[in-house]
Amino acid sequence: MTASQCSCRVLGYTSLMQISRSSTCQMCCIELDPATMEAIVARRIHCHLQGICLTSIHCREDVPRCGADISRFTVLYFFFLSFQIGFEEMLSRVWESQPRVIKFSRRHQRASSANSLRRQKRDWVIPPINVPENSRGPFPHMLVRIRSDQDKDVGIRYSITGAGADQPPSGIYNIDPISGNMFVTQPLDREERASFHLRAHAVDMNGNQVENPIDLYIYVIDMNDNRPEFQNQVYNGSVPEGSKPGSSVMQVTATDSDDSTTANGMVRYRILSQTPHSPIPNMFTINSETGDIVTVAAGLDREKVSQYTIIVQATDMEGNLNFGLSNTATALISITDINDNPPELTVRTFAGEVPENKVNVVVTNLTVVDRDQPHSPNWNAVYRIVSGDPSGHFTIRTNPITNEGMLTVVKPVDFEMNRAFMLTVVVSNQAHLASGIQSSLQSTAGVTISVQDVNEPPVFPVSPKMIRFEEGVPAGTTLTVFAAQDPDHFIHQIVRYSKLSDPANWLKINRTNGQITTMALLDRESMYVKNNMYEATFLAYDNGSPQASGTGTLQIYLIDVNDNAPVLIPKEAQICERARPNSRINITASDADAEPNVGPFVFELPSFPASIRRNWTISRLSGDYAQLRLRIPYLEAGVYEIPVIVSDSGNPPLSNRSLIRIKVCPCDNNGDCSATGAVAAAGLGTGAIIAILICIIILLSMVLLFVVWMKRREKERQAKPLLIDPEDDVRDNILKYDEEGGGEEDQDYDLSQLQQPESLEHIINKPTGVRRVDERPVIAESQYPVRPSVPHPGDIGDFINDGLRAADNDPTAPPYDSLLVFDYEGSGSTAGSVSSLNSTSSGDQDYDYLNDWGPRFKKLADLYGGGDDD
Repeated sequence: MTASQCSCRVLGYTSLMQISRSSTCQMCCIELDPATMEAIVARRIHCHLQGICLTSIHCREDVPRCGADISRFTVLYFFFLSFQIGFEEMLSRVWESQPRVIKFSRRHQRASSANSLRRQKRDWVIPPINVPENSRGPFPHMLVRIRSDQDKDVGIRYSITGAGADQPPSGIYNIDPISGNMFVTQPLDREERASFHLRAHAVDMNGNQVENPIDLYIYVIDMNDNRPEFQNQVYNGSVPEGSKPGSSVMQVTATDSDDSTTANGMVRYRILSQTPHSPIPNMFTINSETGDIVTVAAGLDREKVSQYTIIVQATDMEGNLNFGLSNTATALISITDINDNPPELTVRTFAGEVPENKVNVVVTNLTVVDRDQPHSPNWNAVYRIVSGDPSGHFTIRTNPITNEGMLTVVKPVDFEMNRAFMLTVVVSNQAHLASGIQSSLQSTAGVTISVQDVNEPPVFPVSPKMIRFEEGVPAGTTLTVFAAQDPDHFIHQIVRYSKLSDPANWLKINRTNGQITTMALLDRESMYVKNNMYEATFLAYDNGSPQASGTGTLQIYLIDVNDNAPVLIPKEAQICERARPNSRINITASDADAEPNVGPFVFELPSFPASIRRNWTISRLSGDYAQLRLRIPYLEAGVYEIPVIVSDSGNPPLSNRSLIRIKVCPCDNNGDCSATGAVAAAGLGTGAIIAILICIIILLSMVLLFVVWMKRREKERQAKPLLIDPEDDVRDNILKYDEEGGGEEDQDYDLSQLQQPESLEHIINKPTGVRRVDERPVIAESQYPVRPSVPHPGDIGDFINDGLRAADNDPTAPPYDSLLVFDYEGSGSTAGSVSSLNSTSSGDQDYDYLNDWGPRFKKLADLYGGGDDD
């Protein structure tokens, strides 16, 4: 190694990146021979220490010292290789070198004698401070010393500001205010913060600024403290089988939180293992830088290996396994199917049988083998019949589950026409075969189908069969022979016939030969004939085993005959008694026959009786319509039956005499029949109508008189006074005894309370104003039947009814309305007594006090007091 004369003003670290790329250390002015040990050591340290040479090579005027420092790296490097110490430990050893001293920049001034000009020198360039991350300490650890040239003259106080000092994250850096020593207080993490920008300040004891602040840049040196991390722990990829070498499969990606510009963050990939090893252990390779996995060799076959498991390793330090950190992930590579296996029929010949005249019957199942992925287009089989079925009797449907071909009958086969079929079947896949794959000869097979003979039903050659006859064919007429044929030519069978449907029961069929004969008159106008057509259904059956039968339809077209006379519509009508312009009756003729035995119709009035043509006239409006009107100006109201003769256009024509019942009535101004006119038209004369009205008036008068009489009688009854006080009138009051009744003990009634008391003294002695019992008559009273004092409870009703009948038949009853007391209610009654008025008592009595009782007792006062009798 040779060195040139140089003068380095910068105190700091030497960039090994420059050393590794050039043979000259531009910062320290050292020429290095690339082949020397120092250059090799520098490159190795660069590779392992992330491109930063952590040494304190002080480039002074002695070049050999610089070379000696480089030699010190060589010793340190071999020491590292010998004892395999960690990067952090070696870095800490280098970091513990003598700290630098950073001075504030000064302005040097030199006066010029000529013009007193001042020249200012350039400021110092402060190199960055490099601090390794994850340092083990001890802490606080001194980084640099800040010093001012004026600290000899005045007392200086040093301080730092910025993020990491007095700003978040604060407390990472601090400075001794007297000595200017700057410390880091804790380990750093480059992944959290890679650099810091601080400012150093120098002030005197009074706080006055002595030096301009200087900028300090602190860079956190990256250490390889983070493993590569895969984005996914399991990656899924696929590649078609049969792919050529170099086919892309998938990509795996790992990231490293370390500095990606250094080896610490440079990740490299490699494949650790492959499972299975078929056909070779290394079927895949991976791009060490991008993580792309590609095929290496041919021979991928899904039918042999459907999936590979690849273990991929990602290592930083550019893949150096001795110093780098690693991590692994799993890559699952699925081999996708291609149609490289054509379907193969299991046998070359298939056989089956089918009954004749059957459809949707599976004849046989065609089995096939396909090694491609099941239930995929490469596996799904498609069958085709290439020969042996020109009429299209068969088709092959694929069973989606088993992939078998179901040979099915879609068109009935006839044993008498074909007893067997020989089919050629070809099978292929739903997807086309991959290029270069030849179809197998086993994809073609023959199918032999035998047709089984079955007893077929007799068949009518023409069904429906239509015949034409005129209506009115008499019974016993032979219409046609409706015979059926037996399709079973190889078996002799007897066919018999029967009637299945005959709505009008007009026909019969010969059981042996199928001859059709009428049993009744055929009528085209029958309700069973639709559009001139009558249908009947017949059955033909054989004597086979099992018995088979077939049906046939016979249609009889009935030709119309003029056998129906026309009729008139309507049967009743109404017209005014006086001829008016609108007093006309429109009539219509209808005929059950068909053309040409219907209209145009001829309408005429009969010549007898003569009054018909004298009073009425008829005129035809069209072929089916006519108009009937009065010929005379006035016709008496009533009901008239007008005969009208109508004839059709048949050959010969038929005529009909129809009666139209016409009501002639008086009409109002609008030409409508009035109410009286309608009655008159119903057949009643004027005298009858007057009699009816008189009866109605008499009936109404009787009803009115009866109502008036009832009201007057009710008024008189209400005006007549009563013999009792209104307060004691039980007709106006309801007596509540508060007894609802109960069990059996309540059935023993004490009827003695209902008896007439033997003595009325207790009633007479009651206070004045309480009077409840009627006055006894002066004549002998009727003798009532004597009953026991306590009658049986069941005789209560009879007892009351007997008393009622006796009172009604008593001639001594008062001639006025009064309260009838049938028996005494009890001693507790508050009613007064009038027994003192008994006319049978001896002596004269003064009855004037009756006048004081009010108007209701005025009658008694008159009777007993000798007053005037009204």
